[in-house]
Amino acid sequence: MNHTVNQHTDSWTLAGVSYHSRLLLGTGKYQDFEQTRDAVQASGAQIVTVAIRRTSLKPTDQSPSLLSYLPPDTYTILPNTAGCYSAKDAIYTAELARELLDGHALIKLEVLGEESQLYPNIRETFVACETLCAQGFSVMVYTNDDPVCAKEFEAMGCAAVMPLASPIGSGLGILSDYNLLRIIERATIPIIVDAGVGTASDVAIAMELGCTAVLLNTAVACARHPVQMATAMKLGVQAGRLAFLAGRMPKRQLAHASSPARE
Repeated sequence: MNHTVNQHTDSWTLAGVSYHSRLLLGTGKYQDFEQTRDAVQASGAQIVTVAIRRTSLKPTDQSPSLLSYLPPDTYTILPNTAGCYSAKDAIYTAELARELLDGHALIKLEVLGEESQLYPNIRETFVACETLCAQGFSVMVYTNDDPVCAKEFEAMGCAAVMPLASPIGSGLGILSDYNLLRIIERATIPIIVDAGVGTASDVAIAMELGCTAVLLNTAVACARHPVQMATAMKLGVQAGRLAFLAGRMPKRQLAHASSPARE
């Protein structure tokens, strides 16, 4: 019997679209567009994020655009509002993304507090989220790991909630698996860990907890060998998902022999 995860049957749904890859990859900080494309291909990701305020989606005479390397007919392009520090700026950026991408409604909403910390500004995020949902956007919201906030965003009509594992770009991994578990167990929409992942073991832990998927960027783009790390992340997702489906053994306070005692 084959006990591997069949990605094509173990799918998940986001905004009415089915995906088999549970790894979402960012497109910033790479050496060039060629390296970005190679890393995305190695990761197996079907959804790639693009910072609208930092990335040109239109080719010029001097340079091609990112979409020349990651065509929208192959990948789901997920524009995000990275770099926004107010609801007003985030809403404007989301509307710009929809215009640039010919009516594309899927958006990753990110409204940050202070630049030195990059934690979400929850008050402004709530304002932006409510407005964008009312405008027909499918909002994937970046937030802290607060179970109450996560449920509020779900009630607003978000397509997915994306709690941080640890601060953006820190590589510290999951700092509170307890909070993530509380979010996951109460959710009826995808929960996607976003921010703070550093290596494949962090991804595996997120999937073992029961997260729907993981989004990451810096951990791959800033690795010594980004394409190799992208492959490792893909395998980490698969291993963690299989472990979650298999069901781990209970934790015990005392040793327990793995071989039965002789009578």
